[in-house]
Amino acid sequence: MTEFKGDKRTKAYAEWKKKHAQASEGLGDTVEKITKATGIKKAVDTVFQKLEKSCGCEERKEKLNQVFRYKKPECLTEEEFNLIKMAVDTKKNKFTPDEQNVFVSIYERIFKTKVECTPCSFGKVVYKDLVAVYNQYL
Repeated sequence: MTEFKGDKRTKAYAEWKKKHAQASEGLGDTVEKITKATGIKKAVDTVFQKLEKSCGCEERKEKLNQVFRYKKPECLTEEEFNLIKMAVDTKKNKFTPDEQNVFVSIYERIFKTKVECTPCSFGKVVYKDLVAVYNQYL
């Protein structure tokens, strides 16, 4: 039997991960997207190309991204993505303590923070935020 050499990720996860990667890191990325969509970037690049100078756009973008960074969560792994997808698709609303611990671990990793979670607050804090991250890049 030959080994599968293609992309082993599910198509849904691959698309989700691509959208996550394309999301703006900060204000600089957002400004760049706006200037590309409006044609301003192309006009500026054309003018500065004729002048054989740099417009400084890339440096400004990086500076804006540093100063005004968005709170973008880390990317979910395929296993984490599938776990959340399954819970969302089945409209799961009751979780065992072990399941809650798994979701809390995911939450702490992608948001880079510790969370004190009780069974009562799990749905309102951890699960709600994980579903929001899952839905954000669909």
